[in-house]
Amino acid sequence: MEHGSELSKTVATFILQKILLDDHGLSYICYTFERFKSVTSVLQSMVDSLQREPSGRLLKHVVRCYLRLSENPRAKEALNRNLMPNQLKDGTIIQMVKADDNSTRRWIQMLQRNLSNAPKTAPQF
Repeated sequence: MEHGSELSKTVATFILQKILLDDHGLSYICYTFERFKSVTSVLQSMVDSLQREPSGRLLKHVVRCYLRLSENPRAKEALNRNLMPNQLKDGTIIQMVKADDNSTRRWIQMLQRNLSNAPKTAPQF
């Protein structure tokens, strides 16, 4: 996912998004910290590549992946600690969203809301 064209990155991230949208897929990825860390590392590299080469399609899928991860209590805790890209935490990534892309804007807001509502003593990996 880290190498290749914008299209190949988008397709790979879309596939990851589909896995995460399934409850079993989310559970599988969040079952161990190593799996979770691998997924977030790749997503972080996608965010970094978006800084260099903006892509609305790729951004949409990356945000949706993080949003789905934030729905798992252990993943939410880890994202809040230090595994969430600063661009998504502070909202600066929203500058990359096209004016008419309301769904991505809404997902970024939902993600920030999910993370701000994290319990103080969430389960650990």
